[in-house]
Amino acid sequence: MIKFYKYHGAGNDFILIDNRQHVFKGDKIQFAIDICKRRFGVGSDGLIFIENDDTADFLMDFLNPDGSRSFCGNGSRCAVKFAHFIEIFTQQQVTFKAIDGIHKAELIDNLVKIEMKNVSTTQQLGNDYFIHTGSPHYIKYYNSIDDLNIINFGKKIRYSDTYKKEGTNVNAVEIINNNHLKIRTYERGVENETLACGTGVTACALSYAKLKKLTNNTVNVDAVGGKLSVSFKQQADGSFTDIWLIGPAEFVFSGSYDL
Repeated sequence: MIKFYKYHGAGNDFILIDNRQHVFKGDKIQFAIDICKRRFGVGSDGLIFIENDDTADFLMDFLNPDGSRSFCGNGSRCAVKFAHFIEIFTQQQVTFKAIDGIHKAELIDNLVKIEMKNVSTTQQLGNDYFIHTGSPHYIKYYNSIDDLNIINFGKKIRYSDTYKKEGTNVNAVEIINNNHLKIRTYERGVENETLACGTGVTACALSYAKLKKLTNNTVNVDAVGGKLSVSFKQQADGSFTDIWLIGPAEFVFSGSYDL
């Protein structure tokens, strides 16, 4: 048996395991596939092992439900909240290592802020965008996204000749008003719509900054499962620095899983 904890960030849910003492010694990929299954396992959008690291306060080893690894923004925010719960840190600030390197984070009341990696390039594809924010995201703007069949749209892009080898997340965006977006996300690895996606929220906010030529600003984003925001600085060369993903992270329940 192994102890697990369930957290969610704006409806993006994750299973977290404190593995600092190497309590899990099996095949992480197969374990992720099994435990993340809805109805047959615990069910989640990803599995996170919290482990020791020599270069940061902790290591976040994140696996998608299909066993693949990538950076996960909301998963990172949940990992920070969990790391505070298990007393890896007791102050507001912490560092963690993910698949793309070391990140800073802050815990302020119920909000978790994580510093994303700088984004040096963005690709405009007609009226659409492709931006890599730790995970790749294809972004398309609509007048309204409420009635969009996001799964059909997402699969069409994700399995197109351009992206099918590596896969891509797919985001549909609606502009609510100035600096306020609504998004829906088809997530690779999950191969379904997720209620929120941190790297997707970030990518959509940066695409909006490109569209509106914003420099130093904060964009509020309504995902299906809750509200998030992204602050950033756009440099003269079009790159983005000082990118922070901000939003809540909530404990759901804990339990034991039979290995």
